Amino acid sequence: MPYEVYKILHIIGLVAIWASLGGTEVHVLNGGTRATNKVRTLVSATHGVGLMLMLVGGFGMLARLGLTSDMPGWVMAKIVLWLVVGGLLAVPLRIPALARPLWFAMPFFAALGAWLALTKPF
Repeated sequence: MPYEVYKILHIIGLVAIWASLGGTEVHVLNGGTRATNKVRTLVSATHGVGLMLMLVGGFGMLARLGLTSDMPGWVMAKIVLWLVVGGLLAVPLRIPALARPLWFAMPFFAALGAWLALTKPF
């Protein structure tokens, strides 16, 4: 597949992840709990599919760039960021006090991923 297709998959994955995280955080900020979350399966599935699309898109772009044998440091940093973002869905429901800080941290995580991809600092 062309590089652009992988990039679109990557962006669709990002949007799905951010939608599921944002929805969960708004639910918790409005006083919702795990028991009152009626769309937990939908949100979890959206988050998981988004993570998969980001992973497939990201590694597809790496393959198109010819970076499959020796991964640079910025790729490793993005994988760590992907793991962190993957675990964030559970945080607001388990620790509601962190829902508001996470709301403000989400743009930072997105900006960090974009910065790593665009500047390839290491």
